[in-house]
Order: sequence, then structure tokens, then C-alpha cells
Amino acid sequence: MSATIPSALLPLLERPLFGALGTIRPDETVQVNPMWFEYDGEHVRFTHTNKRGKFRNLQRNPSMSLMVIDDENPQSYLEVRGSLVEVIEDPEGEFYVRLGRRYGTADQQPPPDKADRVVLVMSVEKVNGR
Repeated sequence: MSATIPSALLPLLERPLFGALGTIRPDETVQVNPMWFEYDGEHVRFTHTNKRGKFRNLQRNPSMSLMVIDDENPQSYLEVRGSLVEVIEDPEGEFYVRLGRRYGTADQQPPPDKADRVVLVMSVEKVNGR
């Protein structure tokens, strides 16, 4: 099931804003971290590695939530809830480079941990915001 992003809030996913990504730890507490992301019109995509806690969290429990706050109007926000639907290997760090450029680093290079890089693909199942 895919939810529709309200047109008034869609710019929050189109602009290069940092998002707060929440996942569920093994002890059932929430882990929230700032993340670069890209919305492709259907899914939200993140760059990450397969060596960190967030990746392990998602392997155990694929539930995830993204919160984006408008930097020009902090009363405006978008929350997207969904699940990890795909993990795409990115051993050259190409998606990391693409996101780095989206976020303003024109000469972004692949990270040192590029061999461990993956693209996390999140479904959009519930949307909330104003």
C-alpha cells in the first residue's frame, strides 16, 4: 500500500533538507539519526553501510519513519512511515556521490567505506504533516 504525499508538502521531499530517520533497535527503543535522502516519486532512498546499527535494526525490523522539517518554517513538517522494501548494493558509492551533490557538494567523492555502501529503499505507507 502506498500513500500519497500531499502536494503542499511535496517540496519538503524535493528540497535537499536533512531528514531524521527512525528505526527500531533490538531492545525496542527508537534510534533516530540525521540522513540525506532522495524521493523518487514512490520510495524514499538513503545511503548507508551494511556494517552499522541502523542497517542491523532494519534487518530485524523493517519499520522506519522519516521526519523532515521545513528550515524556512519550522511549523511545517512531513512524517513518512513505511518499511524497508529493498537493499541495493552500491560498492562504488555512486548513490552517496549523487546525494552529496544534491546536498551541495559539487565535487563529492565516494566515501572511504564505499565497499560497504548500500541504498536503503523505503516504502511510503502513511503520511502525516502540515
